[in-house]
Amino acid sequence: MAQLYFYYSAMNAGKSTTLLQSAFNYQERGMNPIVFTAALDNRYGVGKVTSRIGLQSDAHLFDNQTDLYTMMKEFSDEAKYHCVLVDESQFLTKEQVYQLTEVVDKLRVPVLCYGLRTDFQGELFEGSRHLLAWADKLVELKTICHCGRKANMVIRTDEHGNPIAEGDQVAIGGNDKYVSVCRIHYKEALNK
Repeated sequence: MAQLYFYYSAMNAGKSTTLLQSAFNYQERGMNPIVFTAALDNRYGVGKVTSRIGLQSDAHLFDNQTDLYTMMKEFSDEAKYHCVLVDESQFLTKEQVYQLTEVVDKLRVPVLCYGLRTDFQGELFEGSRHLLAWADKLVELKTICHCGRKANMVIRTDEHGNPIAEGDQVAIGGNDKYVSVCRIHYKEALNK
């Protein structure tokens, strides 16, 4: 039975690595996964899912106008797909999360989404909010703070490593802009 999964975490917990491992597992068994990633994150090349440990895969791009259900319906008319894997799923819109539920319910294809739960201000991303509400299975991928506690918050930093408390929700970056920390160190850093 196909289901919608949401694998979520703070930054640097291995979401892309886990996605790439899942894609490999499907391929190793002779199955055909399809990989999507957000068009706005092109740090490692356009149409690429890349992990910090060096694994990568080609991917189809989505932006806030992409109709994922229609796209998957067209793909499945051409070839059989056994799984949909979505990286950077926090950037999905509410409508796109609904479309992914349609992929699961109507096309009967499992969908595995990987993304951040919250932004640097501790607020849910739109895609994450609806995945948390509508997914059949929620899986938290864990990473740790510098103190050893579970990191569940993200701090955005400036070019000098100082915490930033305000700004646009989306600013693409990696370890150069973001640090995953526990809630205690998040509050300390931002004096909340």
